Amino acid sequence: MVKKIDVVRLWGCALVALCCVSMPAAAQDFKMAMSSPPTSMDPHFQNITTNANVIEHMFEPLVMRDPNGKLVPALAESWSLINGLTWEFKIRKGARFSDGSPVTAEDVIYSLDRPATIKNSPASFNLFTKAIINKKIVDSATVRLTTGQPSPLLPQDLVYLIIVSKKATEGLSSDDFASGKGMVGSGPYKFVKFLRDDRIEMERSETYNGPNKSPWTTVTIRFISNASTRLAALLAGDVQAIENVPTPDIERVRKDPKLSLVTKTSERMVFLFADWRDKSPFVTDKNGAVLPKNPLKDVRVRHALSMAINRDAIRERVMEGLSESTENLSIPGSSGYNTSLKAQKFDPEGAKKLLAAAGYPDGFGLTIHGPNNRLVNDEKVAQTIAQMFTRVGIDSKVETMPMAVYAPRGAKYEFSVALIAWGGSNDLTSPLRALIACEDPAKGLGVVNWSKYCNPKVDEILARALGTMDDPARSKMLQEAAAIISNDVALIPLYFQVSAWALKKGITYTGRGDERTYAYNFKPQ
Repeated sequence: MVKKIDVVRLWGCALVALCCVSMPAAAQDFKMAMSSPPTSMDPHFQNITTNANVIEHMFEPLVMRDPNGKLVPALAESWSLINGLTWEFKIRKGARFSDGSPVTAEDVIYSLDRPATIKNSPASFNLFTKAIINKKIVDSATVRLTTGQPSPLLPQDLVYLIIVSKKATEGLSSDDFASGKGMVGSGPYKFVKFLRDDRIEMERSETYNGPNKSPWTTVTIRFISNASTRLAALLAGDVQAIENVPTPDIERVRKDPKLSLVTKTSERMVFLFADWRDKSPFVTDKNGAVLPKNPLKDVRVRHALSMAINRDAIRERVMEGLSESTENLSIPGSSGYNTSLKAQKFDPEGAKKLLAAAGYPDGFGLTIHGPNNRLVNDEKVAQTIAQMFTRVGIDSKVETMPMAVYAPRGAKYEFSVALIAWGGSNDLTSPLRALIACEDPAKGLGVVNWSKYCNPKVDEILARALGTMDDPARSKMLQEAAAIISNDVALIPLYFQVSAWALKKGITYTGRGDERTYAYNFKPQ
């Protein structure tokens, strides 16, 4: 009997040991799918969410946002305003890069200087560093940044600036990062392998001591542009979570007992650029010949384009409710949000009258360009808008392409009307500086101004707002700028995108307004 009990006890211990070994292993391997691959693995090459979504798993900025947009510590454990022009940032105690080397103030200064050295960036990070006129190392863990004028938004700007290892990245080209060179960050994960347009593999960094601890030992992010294929991968168990749930399948996901759906209204404002140049490459007569004079320069024509768009129909029939129409470029409650600006009402007859008054009673020809793997239903939205334009006399067709091709072409001003979005609309100064301001590379302004819009009055207001520490006064200035750009139809706002994630039961996730999808935010229950 004693021997029998011993045998049973031994088998019981073996089973317990087996469970202890196998269960965590299953829970610690995480796979998810994103809708777009990064255009570059260089943290400073292009300011675009598809890149940040991947890179910020392995690297950190000094400051980051929580899911609701509040500034919280990242690599900097604290920051403070020393005087009206100087901010001090203290690096987190014990912070190390994935190769074990300590993160120093020298790495921070190098990382703030590096974006200016990047050649041919489609969307430069210089926008976020131009205010800084002096950088000082106080000690190995403390830096002071002095601006030319009061700069209340500096901590917010530094959310976008990744800190890299000077030792690991000095002398590298942007293309080198895809092979793993320079992929030495201080974030929760360590680089393992990158297969362009397919996947990235990472493992938990044992040197990371920050607030975003990962429950996963290994993480694989697959890039699956096709929405149906992405959902199929989730249903098949190939991945445990996906972003950008295809809108026709929203109800299916909600009703599936094996899945959970998470939604969050994002800061991503979807809009159309309309070319302001004298002649535009894709504005033609009805026979396809480029017009010698660009009708898009006429404010009446731009108003007509906006009036021709049925935003409610887009929300209900294309986006399945995952959009919120807007005339503002910043989210409700943000600095510069103008409550008097309402989303343009659908008015096709009014659009026809404006076109006739502008000298185009029979309309003209137009090609709308857009991405086909970046925004929720981006190609479908572009096609829907083209149909709406055609109904008011503007014969429109659509050409879409992957974001990696689209963004560089847009940066070269190759389009007449372009569908795109801006993901930093939690303060009006962000889209104003990047999308609206007159192009001024020296000041980092207009770095993504594909339309060539330029209004010195708007720039003057923006300059005053950027130097105003009083938040209510600054917001009032920006509200004035919002009214001007709305009246000018500087661009054509469409809606704020509502983000949706689907995940397997047994995993939780908190949706983020900045649309980031971080593996460490998915938690096993």
